Amino acid sequence: MSACVPTRAADPTGSTTNHPPHSPPPTPPRRFRVAGADVSASIAVFLIALPLSLGIALATGAPLQAGLVAAAVGGLVAGRLGGSALQVSGPAAGLTVVTADLIHRYGWRTTCAITVLAGLTQIGLGCLRVARTALAVSPAIVHGMLAGIGVTIAVAQLHIVIGGTPQSSVLANLHALPAQLAHLRPAALSVSALTLALLLLWPRIPGRAGHLLRKVPSALVAVAGATAAASLAGLTLPRVALPAWSGHALAGLPEGPVLGLVAAVLTITLVCSVQSLLGAVAADKLAAGRPGLPARVGRSDLDRELLGQGAANIVSGTLGGLPVAGVAVRTSANVKAGALSRNSTMLHGVLVVVAALLMVPILELIPLASLAALVMAIGIQMVSLHHIRTVTRHREVLVYAVTTLGVVLLGVLQGVTLGVAVAVSVALNRLARTRITLEEKEGVHHVHVRGQLTFLAVPRLSRALHLVPQGADAVVELDGSFMDHAAYEALQDWQKTHTAQGGSVEVTGRRTGVRIGEPTGLSGQLSEAGDDEPVNSTGCRCRPWTPWRNHQCDRVQPAPSPGGHPGGSGAPGPGGCGPAASGPSGHELARGISAFQRDTAPLVRGELARLAREGQRPAQLFLTCADSRLVTSMITSSGPGDLFVVRNVGNLVPPPGQESGDDSVAAAIEYAVDVLNVRSITVCGHSGCGAMQALLNAEPTGARTPLKRWLRHGLPSLERMADTGRPWRGLAGRPPADAVERLCLANVVQQLEHLRAHESVARALRHGELELHGMYFHVGEAQAYLLSGADGEELFDHVGAPDLSA
Repeated sequence: MSACVPTRAADPTGSTTNHPPHSPPPTPPRRFRVAGADVSASIAVFLIALPLSLGIALATGAPLQAGLVAAAVGGLVAGRLGGSALQVSGPAAGLTVVTADLIHRYGWRTTCAITVLAGLTQIGLGCLRVARTALAVSPAIVHGMLAGIGVTIAVAQLHIVIGGTPQSSVLANLHALPAQLAHLRPAALSVSALTLALLLLWPRIPGRAGHLLRKVPSALVAVAGATAAASLAGLTLPRVALPAWSGHALAGLPEGPVLGLVAAVLTITLVCSVQSLLGAVAADKLAAGRPGLPARVGRSDLDRELLGQGAANIVSGTLGGLPVAGVAVRTSANVKAGALSRNSTMLHGVLVVVAALLMVPILELIPLASLAALVMAIGIQMVSLHHIRTVTRHREVLVYAVTTLGVVLLGVLQGVTLGVAVAVSVALNRLARTRITLEEKEGVHHVHVRGQLTFLAVPRLSRALHLVPQGADAVVELDGSFMDHAAYEALQDWQKTHTAQGGSVEVTGRRTGVRIGEPTGLSGQLSEAGDDEPVNSTGCRCRPWTPWRNHQCDRVQPAPSPGGHPGGSGAPGPGGCGPAASGPSGHELARGISAFQRDTAPLVRGELARLAREGQRPAQLFLTCADSRLVTSMITSSGPGDLFVVRNVGNLVPPPGQESGDDSVAAAIEYAVDVLNVRSITVCGHSGCGAMQALLNAEPTGARTPLKRWLRHGLPSLERMADTGRPWRGLAGRPPADAVERLCLANVVQQLEHLRAHESVARALRHGELELHGMYFHVGEAQAYLLSGADGEELFDHVGAPDLSA
C-alpha cells in the first residue's frame, strides 16, 4: 500500500502534472497587471518630464539626448530598485549648476564617469545604512542650497531667454547682462515671453472648463504653445538638435586632477542623495494625505532608495546621461494623478524611451528659448518665500543666507560647507548662551537664569549671585532643561554660604508649582546634574501637568499657625506640590497665567499676532466631551489655529429639528463647515465618560433636570448598543471592557450619523469637501483609537506612533 495519500481531489479535466515526485508543484505564472490609475499617472508624469529633461540638459550644456537618457533610466532603474514606490527620478534642476561646472572643467565624457563613481559611492553609503543620517542636515542648509542653485539657473538662462549666450559663473553672467540687453533678439524674447505667460496663466484658468484644462501639465502647454507659435510665424531662431543615437557619447575614463575629481564625486553624491532622500520623505507625506492608497505602498525604505539612486546613476552615466535624483515636481504630479504603485514611474520611463526613438522630428521643432524660459521659471520657484518665512520663524535665516550666497558665489560644495559651519556655530551659540538677570521685588532678590546652565555660564552666575546682599531672601529661577556639574556645585556652594549668613534661598524650576529645592537647601533636591526629573525632599518626582491634576506629594504638613490654619498664610509646604501646597485655586490659576506670560508668551506672540491678522483657518472641527482629562491640544499635538473645538457633556450631536435640536451645537457645526470651510469633523469619545454612566443609570422617573434633558440626545446611542444584530469588535479587535465602554463606542458612531443629518454637513459630503472621523481616547492607557472600516462595522483601531525619524 502506498504511504502517500492524495490531499486534493482528482482534476476533472484529466490533466496531469509533470513536476518531479517529492517536490512541490510549480507555482502558476504570475500575470503582470498594471492598474489603470498607474497608466494615467505615468502619462501625466511623462508629459511633464519630456520638456523638463530637455530644458535641464540645455541648461547644463550637455547633449540634449543626455536628459532623455537620465529620465528613462530614472524611471526604469530607480523606479524598480528604489525604496520609494511613488517617487519619480530623473535629471533634476538642483543638479544643473554642478553638472554645468563639471562639463566646463572636465568635458562631457569625464562628467559621465564622475556620475558613475557617484553612483558607486551612493551604493556604498546605502550598504552602510546611513541614509537617515542625511536627514540630519538642517532644512535651512537644504533650502539655501536649492535657492542658490535656483538663482544661478535663473541668471544663466536669462541670457538664452533674450537670445544671448550664458557665461560660466553668476558674476560673469551679471557682468555681461547689460551688453546682452543692448542687443535683444525679438524672436527669442517673444517665444520666451509666450512660454512664461502660458506657465503663469494656465493653472489659473477659471470655471469648469479650467478645471478640465488644468489636468494638462502647464509645462507641456507652455512649450507646445510656444513651439506652435514659432512654427506658424516662421521665426528663425535656434531649436533643439538631437543627433543620431549612433553618435551619442558614452562615459570615458576620468581625466583631471585627483582631488578635483574626488570633490566632484562627493558633490554629485551629496546633492543627489540629499535631494532624493528628502524627496522620498515628501512623497510619503503626499501619499499619507491621499485617501484610498493601498496599504502595500507603505513608507519609503531610505537605504533602499539610496541603493536604487546609486544604481540609476551608474547606468545613466555609463549610457551618457545626466546625474539622476528624485524630482519633486514629477513626484508630486505622480501622487496627485492617482498612482498606486511603482509601475507608474517605470511606465513613464518606457514612454520617454519611445519618445526619444520615435518623436525626434517633433522634438526638434522646440525653440531653445522656450526651454530656457521653462528652466528659468523653475529656478525662480526654487527660491521659495515659504521656505524663507519658515527659516526666519525658526531663527535660522543666517544659515539660509550664507548657504545661498556661498552656492551662488563659490559653488555648491563650498556653499553647503559654509552653511554647515554656520549652522554648527549657531547651535553652539544657542547652547552656550545663557541669560542671567537679577532684580529685587518687595525685598526678595530674584536671580533668573534663562537657558542651559553649563560651566561656560558659571562666571556670570557667580557674579549675579554675589550681588545678592548678605542675609537677604533670594529666589533662583532655573529656566532651562540642563545643568552640568560645575554649575551645580557653584550654585550649591553659594546657597550654603548664603544660608549660613542668615539669608534664605529658594530654587525653583521652570514649571509653575514644581519646586526643585527647599527654602533652606539644595541637598537632595538637585540630586545629580542631568537628572531627567526634579526630586523634592519627600522623594516625589513632579512631572509636566503636575499643577493641574490634583497631585498630592507625601509630605509633612507644616505646623498649624496660631489661627488654626496650616502654614498660616497658605505658603507651600516642604514638598511644594499639590493643592494643599498651592493654596486657593485662584492663586494656582494666577500662577499659571504668570508662567505663561513669562515663559510661553514670548515664544508664541509672533504666531498669535499672525493669526490675529489673518483670522482663524482651522482644518478640522473637533467635537469632544467636556471632561477635564481630555486636553485636545495635547492628544492631537495641535496648536493655536489648528482645531475648531466644540465641547459638551457626552460629546453629543443633537439631530436637527425644532423639538430635539440644539442651536448651540448646530450653530458651531454650521459655522465650521460653511464659514471656516473645515475639511474634516472628528467626534471624540473617551473612557470612563460620566455622561454615558449617567445614561446607563438613568431612572425613568424623577425630575427633568437640565442634565437629563440634555442627555436625551444620547438615547439613540443606548438603542444602538442594545442592538444585538450589529457586528461588534470593539477596540483593536478586543471586545469592550464593560457596558460603559461599549456605550461610549456606540455613542461615537451614533453621533456621526446625527452629524450626517445636518444640512451643511450633508451638502459638503455630497460635494466631496468634507470627511467624518470617529475617535475614542482611552484615558488610562493614553491611547487613541480611530474608527475604521465600512459603516456599521464599529471597529476602532490603534493609532500607532509615527516613524518620526523618516
